[in-house]
Amino acid sequence: MIEGLLEDAHERMLKSVENARDKLATVRTGRASPALLDRVSVDYYGTQTPLNQMANIAAAEARLLSISPYDKSALPAIEKAILESDLGLTPNNDGNIVRIQIPELTEERRNEMVKQARQLAEDGRVACRNIRREVMHDLKELRTAGDVGEDDEKRGETDLQKLTDKHVAEIDTALSHKETDLLEV
Repeated sequence: MIEGLLEDAHERMLKSVENARDKLATVRTGRASPALLDRVSVDYYGTQTPLNQMANIAAAEARLLSISPYDKSALPAIEKAILESDLGLTPNNDGNIVRIQIPELTEERRNEMVKQARQLAEDGRVACRNIRREVMHDLKELRTAGDVGEDDEKRGETDLQKLTDKHVAEIDTALSHKETDLLEV
């Protein structure tokens, strides 16, 4: 039973780590990356639709993103969604595709992005800790029900803490890579 709880915790924590990595990928660095626009949703015929589902996004050059919508009538809505996002980017629409020039980040903007990345990483760590708390509660319930002994519960708690530390360290590693990218001039 304890192994089942630990395996479930491992899978859930892996998902939290992947989610944190995905969110960190959306934080803007000085280079163009299609992942920058993953968080942008467009009001498309009254429905909030992720931009990457309604257009082809490519990094044409090191500092240029090009967005080719599948439906050309969505160009104004795409432009508006990018302007309203917290990315600080200005799109240029030529009637067929939207181009976004990625400007050099100022020192102040870099520091803001580092803060944003740290917050996203902290959200991932909190998710892992919440999973740990839930499984700890389940372990205590197993002991009070008499299904496992106190020694087994303590061993399970120790294993769970090691698992949590491992996943939190993965999030910290992803954060340090992102900070390095952000602070690189």
